[in-house]
Amino acid sequence: MPRTAPKPAGSAPVYRNRILTSLSKGELSSLAPHLSPVTLPQGHTVLDAGQKVDHAYFLEDGLASIVVTMESGTSVEVGVVGREGMIGLPLLLGTESLPHRTFIQIPATGFRIRAAVLRLELAKSEKLRHRTQVYLQAHLVQASQTAGCNRLHEIAERLARWLLMCDDRTESDDLEITHQTLGDMLGAPRATVTLAARMLQKAGLVDYSRGHVRILNRRGLEEAACECYRNIRREYERLDLL
Repeated sequence: MPRTAPKPAGSAPVYRNRILTSLSKGELSSLAPHLSPVTLPQGHTVLDAGQKVDHAYFLEDGLASIVVTMESGTSVEVGVVGREGMIGLPLLLGTESLPHRTFIQIPATGFRIRAAVLRLELAKSEKLRHRTQVYLQAHLVQASQTAGCNRLHEIAERLARWLLMCDDRTESDDLEITHQTLGDMLGAPRATVTLAARMLQKAGLVDYSRGHVRILNRRGLEEAACECYRNIRREYERLDLL
């Protein structure tokens, strides 16, 4: 379960979320009283498939995964969210839910705001509305590029792309992640992901031990990744989200 942390006394909090940091002091002063600090553990479901969005989340660190689950029970990741964006995109579209599950992949902290309040703030603040819409475009680019990547590219290229996207959002070269989880995210059998990880390890790009991946050579990993990573990152940079 998410844990709501007490708001710090005294000085105003310093935000790391890219949407929040883009706002003026005046816009933040209107929004801040409604932002509740939360701690989100690994594996926590923030938004279940079909669940009505009651809150939006602005992550400060950590990572959330958006996954599609088929009738067979097989899952594949279609998007990641870190401090560059927000969880709760239906609020920007005037809808109430998504048919996908969003859960915490890497333990996170951030801020939660009630859906009804965020709708009011979006109506009042042109900058907040603009920055969330910019993020929505970036997310759509990420999702569409990921769909193409999952269909057309080799597993080692996709694994390199996924690790780099996590690294961009967590700013950490160390990831606590199992091969089973990687397989679920990439829509590939565990054994296939294990072979891909060994290829990257043999090339000196990563170090893998049970449940732990460390990026050793980021530049080399970028060269090993398919063009999907570069296309996604270029769009996020163009929109000033990374």
